[in-house]
Amino acid sequence: MLKNKNIVISMGGSLIVPNEINAEWINSFKKIIEKHISKGYKFIIITGGGKTARNYQAAAKKITELTRDDLDWLGIHATRINAHFIRTIFRDFACPKIIKNPNEKIIFKEKILIAAGWKPGFSTDYDAVLIAKNLKIKKIVNLSNIDYVYDKDPNKFKDAKKIKNIYWKEFRKIVGDKWDPGLNSPFDPVASKEAEKLKMEVAIINGSNLDNFEKYLGEQNFVGSIIK
Repeated sequence: MLKNKNIVISMGGSLIVPNEINAEWINSFKKIIEKHISKGYKFIIITGGGKTARNYQAAAKKITELTRDDLDWLGIHATRINAHFIRTIFRDFACPKIIKNPNEKIIFKEKILIAAGWKPGFSTDYDAVLIAKNLKIKKIVNLSNIDYVYDKDPNKFKDAKKIKNIYWKEFRKIVGDKWDPGLNSPFDPVASKEAEKLKMEVAIINGSNLDNFEKYLGEQNFVGSIIK
């Protein structure tokens, strides 16, 4: 069992809304979170925008020319509707306030705190790092739709190799330094730079396999990558 029972989760929007709202997955996720709440855990969940964000961005691009800020704001508001949805699901345990500014003074007595996108130029991964810093938490779980970090994009390169453990310096060589709205990366490059500076550990786990997520919480062998 993890010694520090305050867990920050950066939840990919693709898990919440892969195409339609994934009620079955969310129900299973809810049961796991509630089970671990009974064991003394507290969870800070930051929701991504995922397909909802990309659908709005793609549709808007067909109609008019968009700035980077336009794209970001569409993504940010997608994260916020997802956050309201997740907070509603966890109504009995969640703080009623959704955190939008990760740098604000955060005080909550509840077992769950929900957060969403902040402002243009920042991803929810970056928000997760800032909230973890704010609450003095050193470990983040990134629940996404990939099993591992790879040395290059496995969708483009058949010889891409999975990496189970990697240091921030090497990881940042893979993902680069720049953030772009809609970027598909295991962990946002700007967030990675900040996490390295703060000496945080990030677990990259495929959230579709919730049994595997439970193994991580129980400090058992799990499928995924650790960046530290």
